[in-house]
Amino acid sequence: MVAEVLVLVALPLLLAIAAGWDLASFTIPNFLSLALLGAFALFALAAGLSLPVIGWHLLAGFAGLFLGFALFTLGWIGGGDAKLFAAVALWLGFHDLAPYALLASIFGGALTLALMLLRQWPLPDALARQGWIVKLHDARSGIPYGVALAAGAFALLPSTEIFRLAAAV
Repeated sequence: MVAEVLVLVALPLLLAIAAGWDLASFTIPNFLSLALLGAFALFALAAGLSLPVIGWHLLAGFAGLFLGFALFTLGWIGGGDAKLFAAVALWLGFHDLAPYALLASIFGGALTLALMLLRQWPLPDALARQGWIVKLHDARSGIPYGVALAAGAFALLPSTEIFRLAAAV
């Protein structure tokens, strides 16, 4: 039951908070990535994951961190995005990491194109009074990629190994 709650409630809730925070402020606080890390540790215990399986998940998380910081170094994503990607990679493990990266990239491309198009039009007066929307509309603000990272995880979650593990416990 605990494993199910962590996969079906805690993980999606933390991802939704990260996406919303990124959308509103272009930042993802470290406490969210740390909460995802802690929730995974609880999941590993509740689901009875073996040490080798936990090790593979940890290795996937480190691979995600390496890839995320490579993209950060290139200026393609922010540091919070890199840490969020690593936290999701920890949850998914290598089995679901490639499909997740592909889906997050597709959602990221769609988000980028949508924002580029929307930024060409002036904001309606009602929206121009909202500071976070004005910042989101500003072409110099970049892209809140945490939204795409969360969307990729949401799209993939029902077909993941962790979802099946949680259902089996």
